Amino acid sequence: MKSVRVVVVGAGVIGFSTAVCIAEALPFCSVTLLAEKFSPDTTSDGAAGILFAAEFPDIPMERQKRWFKYSFDHLLAIAQSKHSPEAGVMLTSGWQIFRDIPADKKPFWSEFVIGFRVMTDSELKRFPDHTFGQAFTTIKCECSSYLPWLEKSFRKAGGQVERRKLNSLEELINSYEIIVNCSGLGSKTLVGDNKVYPVRGQVLKVEAPWLKHFIRDGDGKTYIYPGIHSVTVGGTRQEGDWRLQADEGDTKGILERCSGLEPSISKAKVLSEWVGLRPGRRNPRVEKELVQLQGRRVPVVHNYGHGGWGVTLAWGTALDALGLVRQCLHEMPLQANL
Repeated sequence: MKSVRVVVVGAGVIGFSTAVCIAEALPFCSVTLLAEKFSPDTTSDGAAGILFAAEFPDIPMERQKRWFKYSFDHLLAIAQSKHSPEAGVMLTSGWQIFRDIPADKKPFWSEFVIGFRVMTDSELKRFPDHTFGQAFTTIKCECSSYLPWLEKSFRKAGGQVERRKLNSLEELINSYEIIVNCSGLGSKTLVGDNKVYPVRGQVLKVEAPWLKHFIRDGDGKTYIYPGIHSVTVGGTRQEGDWRLQADEGDTKGILERCSGLEPSISKAKVLSEWVGLRPGRRNPRVEKELVQLQGRRVPVVHNYGHGGWGVTLAWGTALDALGLVRQCLHEMPLQANL
């Protein structure tokens, strides 16, 4: 008999990674993942899913390094296994280029990716507007395959999946002892977090099978990421913008900027347009709290607010969330564990 009932709210890459970690590590817990939207309708589904990171201002560097390393190592193991095509996880090499020399020429994540080095002058020649670049091999994780693969892993570990819209945490307290909140931008209304805000991203999928290397402008607004079935080109980072429909002006701008870096993009056929709202936050929220719900103090573990770095940090923050769930279990009254 499984004793402690745990619910994970949210079916994006953060929710499913967290649910899998909990279900696999704590077989005595009964784990349910609850969400209104599942793949292919999550923000994660449109993510380019290339692994490298930005620095968060208020999170200790050792913790950020751990998040990145655990995620990279987890996905690298998949990329090098027979599961790679089904899971949508592959190795990819390319360049990140800068117009001005960045303050941090060797970012913290450079020690975890493969073969990181500064680009040579001859490599930079093809990018005349850019003065500095980094070459490395990293991982591309395509969530349209990876999320269904994670769901399969979750169900195999005994997890249950339920599709429904949740209006408040109160709806959960009679069915579950521990709540894990991975609702991304939904946390704005679900837990009243005004520090989370939308960062609108628009990308295009194009047919350009001749492109094998990624190119990313260091400003994060122009990128070309070859994938398994198509090439993702983007993008936009529009803070506070809730529009979910594709914008013609954005599409035109993306194609123009990407053609500036890779002229052959102008010959690529546009297959689809996609818009998603990243859960922006100054720092991701990965912590636990006791929330007063209908006169009871209920342990809630939060894991959301990763902005555009959800795929990059998902497994690392999921392991942290698992640690926080373990702490909740230790702190629970004894009768709840019987």
